[in-house]
Amino acid sequence: MSYGLSISPFHMRWQTALFNRLFYSWGRWKPRFLYLWFSIGMVFGIVAMFGSVVLLGKTLMQTLTLMITEAPAVQNDRMLQVVVPGVNLPISQLTYFFTAILISGVIHEVGHGVAAIREQVRFNGFGIFIFIVYPGAFVDLFTTHLQLISPVQQLRIFCAGVWHNFVLGVASLIVLFLLPAILFPFYYTGVGALVTEVTEDSPANGPRGLFVGDLVTNLQDCSVRGVEDWNSCLGEISQKTQIGYCINAATLQQLSFPARVYRRLDGTVECCSNSSLTDVCFSYSNNLDSHLYVCLPARKAIEASQVCRTNMDCQKDFVPSLCVTPSLENQTRLIRVKHPPHVDMLFVGHPMHLQYTVSLSSFVPRHNFLSIDLPVVIETMCKYLISLSGALAIINAVPCFALDGQWILNSFLEATLASLIVEKQNRELVGFLILLAGSALLAANVALGLWMVTAR
Repeated sequence: MSYGLSISPFHMRWQTALFNRLFYSWGRWKPRFLYLWFSIGMVFGIVAMFGSVVLLGKTLMQTLTLMITEAPAVQNDRMLQVVVPGVNLPISQLTYFFTAILISGVIHEVGHGVAAIREQVRFNGFGIFIFIVYPGAFVDLFTTHLQLISPVQQLRIFCAGVWHNFVLGVASLIVLFLLPAILFPFYYTGVGALVTEVTEDSPANGPRGLFVGDLVTNLQDCSVRGVEDWNSCLGEISQKTQIGYCINAATLQQLSFPARVYRRLDGTVECCSNSSLTDVCFSYSNNLDSHLYVCLPARKAIEASQVCRTNMDCQKDFVPSLCVTPSLENQTRLIRVKHPPHVDMLFVGHPMHLQYTVSLSSFVPRHNFLSIDLPVVIETMCKYLISLSGALAIINAVPCFALDGQWILNSFLEATLASLIVEKQNRELVGFLILLAGSALLAANVALGLWMVTAR
């Protein structure tokens, strides 16, 4: 039993008896409730052990299918994915990632510790470790006591960790769902998406772009009441063809100027000078010709115009109007972003560039002294806890060497097969073979998952 700090290559750990009294007070609190609580956890842990094998098997099949078909678009459909900081986890999110891992680890070990004390197993201490860069926690239990109790009592202790991770994930999900109600006295929602950050290289950066504190209410004719609307509107805009704008025929004649029409490499048509930052080539049709092109100053042409798909959409006010559509490269869109009271931002580019370089929040502060970042921090932390605590519950339940699943499986076999397989040695052999298969399944998922993330 070594208390204090110990350091070895790639591993640093700190163990203490400071929290023993606290653990003992928790473990002796309401014995009947704790008995019921950890009994439910035991059932959950056994179900999770079988479920984790099914889930890992399904994930492995999905990964192999992706490798054979080489369809990276479907990669996000997998429930379990290997996370590599800097590759598929942004560096800016590392604080959330490591904090969520540490919280999940501590809650996991608190489950083991409290359950052990409830089952009269001596609790020696609690500790925190860092392996390479990954933080975690552990509890030190008296092994002899652990071996003397019944297999069912052992199961309550061994399943407590994954059970607490599951509860933490559910609690985080509830907080995330109720966040608008929890923060209602300080923040209101449903009025737009509040800009919290615009990256320096963002196409939305500039004197007529978006600024921190702006409230986006519309993307084209798509209403934005929060971040979800912003994402769905951008997705819709990128999938559909470019929308047009109604322009008065007389105004069209007045604004247009002669330009040379030529085709780009992708087959689309350009009719403005490449050096122009304010003019955009538009296509339209009239009664005589279905393919006309005109170079117009974008802001003057469309700033106050209604959107349209055909000329018929513009025939509302007995004034001859035409539907003009920006003639842009494939995948490129002209998007009118409304963020009153400022003038509309006109964005030309791929909609996803806007999505990746502008951070927003659905929560608008009721008072100026309130932080615009606080709801985003809580929201993001909850999402990481749901994801990582859930993953920890699943992975730890796998019947694999050195994981909780190993001890859950051994105790489960002792509790269920003792009458069927009388020889303890034979039961241990069955357990060993299952652990070997579980370890191989987990290793295959990790290895292929890493290859999918890094090598492709």
